[in-house]
Amino acid sequence: MPFREEKVWTATVTRLNQYVRESLRGDSMLRSVILTGEVSGFKPYRGGQWYFDLKDETSVINCVMFGEGVRSASFMPRNGDQVRLHGRVDLYLASGRYQFVADSIRPDGVGTLYQRFEALKAKLQAEGLFESSQKQQLPWRPQKIAVVTSEAGAVLRDIVKVSRARDPGVPLVLVSVPVQGAAAAPVIAEGICRAGRIPGVDVIITGRGGGSMEDLWCFNEECVARAIAESPVPVVSAVGHETDFTIADMVADVRASTPSNAAELAVPDRSDALEGLRMIRQRMTRAALGSIQEAKYALAGCRARMEAQSPVHRLRVLEENMRRLRARMDGAAERAIGQRQPQTALLRVRMDAAIDQRLRHEQQRVAGDRARLQALNPLAVLERGYALVTDGNRVVTRAADAPDTMRLRFSDGSIDVQKMQRAQSDAKGLREKTPGKDET
Repeated sequence: MPFREEKVWTATVTRLNQYVRESLRGDSMLRSVILTGEVSGFKPYRGGQWYFDLKDETSVINCVMFGEGVRSASFMPRNGDQVRLHGRVDLYLASGRYQFVADSIRPDGVGTLYQRFEALKAKLQAEGLFESSQKQQLPWRPQKIAVVTSEAGAVLRDIVKVSRARDPGVPLVLVSVPVQGAAAAPVIAEGICRAGRIPGVDVIITGRGGGSMEDLWCFNEECVARAIAESPVPVVSAVGHETDFTIADMVADVRASTPSNAAELAVPDRSDALEGLRMIRQRMTRAALGSIQEAKYALAGCRARMEAQSPVHRLRVLEENMRRLRARMDGAAERAIGQRQPQTALLRVRMDAAIDQRLRHEQQRVAGDRARLQALNPLAVLERGYALVTDGNRVVTRAADAPDTMRLRFSDGSIDVQKMQRAQSDAKGLREKTPGKDET
């Protein structure tokens, strides 16, 4: 029979993958699917997305959950967990791989427990038991640690091993309790309360190893959460592995990813503490040396101020100031004298001339006074031939007043004379005559 040519679509790989992806997204049944199965190959990434496979007895499908779905998830799945996913079927264009994009996840087969978990979580959160302000701080180095766990489990051995390696001086007290089963929760709560009353205990570690949600359920009970919240000392929760989250973890003051990590958080490394003490000692030594040096400087300053205020020092300062002032004055005087020597010489000449002129004037005045005095000198009159007549006490100027005894004073001496009557008559006659040439 003749060959019949059929219509053939020629496409690139990218175009084919796009077509298949659009076909999957266009199917309404594949846009909202609830998928159950077992988690396998779980890988969380730093970007916030989860990649894993979901499988059943005969098939497997690649699954991915992105940031929004991861942030809303109440737990992190582990390999082997039975989960229930909600999401859509899609195709990854770059590899052409068929995958399931989940937007929510919850455990499958434990629906009742999961609902109880969410209800208690909401209740305690509303009461503020998860708030950071309610958390107590761990002491820097505990005096004694109480471990509330099973004495038969590996948790206790891990805590003891790590604690002894970090600081063997911190004592541990075991409060043995069952950590699995329906009756375990009340015993754990009572053990936490009892541990808080042990003298010297200032940290409590409670927890157990990993397991399923049912295995860890005793740490999701309200009585355990209340006991942790009401503990007078800080409580470190170390339940399961890093991916396990319980109500006890949320209420505890500190959550540890593992029991070993709980011991690391509660017990400081002695070598680190010693190194810290050594550094503190160095800082204190430096601070002390600095304080001593500052005190020395202050003392030296006080000594200098005291010496500056002492009388001896002040006297030396005054003497030095006086010496400098004297030197300055002498220099200034010498400079002033040097500058005024010409003026001084001129003044001396003028002064000498004035003195000579004044002396001459005074000499002339004295000479005139001497001449006048000489003219008025009685002795000079006597030298011209006159005589001075006295009665011993007074000068006699009239003949009528002449006493019997008189003294005549001449220029070269004195004589005493007696008055005679004839002389008086003659004298009278003589006064009555007019004197002539001969008489004269």
